[in-house]
Amino acid sequence: MTARVPLAAAFAAALLLAGCSPSEGAWLLERDYPPAPHQQLPEAAAEGATVTDSVPLADLAGQAWLQEVSERTEIPVRALAAYAGASLRVAETQPECGLGWNTLAGIGAVETVHGSYLGARTEADGLVSPPIIGVPLDGSEGVMEILDTDDGELDDDTVWDRAVGPMQFIPTTWARYAQDGDLDGRADPHQIDDAVLTAALYLCRSGGDVTTDDGWTAALATYNRSAPYAHRVAELAESYRDS
Repeated sequence: MTARVPLAAAFAAALLLAGCSPSEGAWLLERDYPPAPHQQLPEAAAEGATVTDSVPLADLAGQAWLQEVSERTEIPVRALAAYAGASLRVAETQPECGLGWNTLAGIGAVETVHGSYLGARTEADGLVSPPIIGVPLDGSEGVMEILDTDDGELDDDTVWDRAVGPMQFIPTTWARYAQDGDLDGRADPHQIDDAVLTAALYLCRSGGDVTTDDGWTAALATYNRSAPYAHRVAELAESYRDS
């Protein structure tokens, strides 16, 4: 089965919901969250690779596995390498979390079509170009109100904050959780390895054991509080796993 994402209008709506809202926000969570999808790790790490923090994420999953899964799911290989690498890294550093590559891919699909929203593409070095920057979080219908917190450094907006990058982080969340997934010495929300590893850490710290329904719901609710959003991520995660 080939997993496909909604039309562009659906992604625009997802961006309006401002993914990665601060976990300390007090929400009355919507009911009807889906059960946790099965969490899956890549079948094999790259030959000779050790899953340590001294190996870039893109070098962790085996090339044969990446090519096969990319062909079946239509997830670009470079994005898939980030999802797979982040799940392998978290399995080593936070085994109690249980986060699979397929949940990260589900989020990446809903947020920015794996870094391809509005014609963007992920380069070989993992940078998404042109940068994906969401709508201003100005309190209009469907969005939160968050005044600028980063002087426009990440989102080029000195009035309002905006969600940025392939995994759509708001600047305050990025500042708190940012990771350097490609080991180039800096954390960049527009670099897919950095963004996906940060998302993985954020989900694990927010949900604990995401193989449980409660843990997965808590993790997804801190990323985006919408129950339809969680259902779409769960559907994609299951379809990627089964494809």
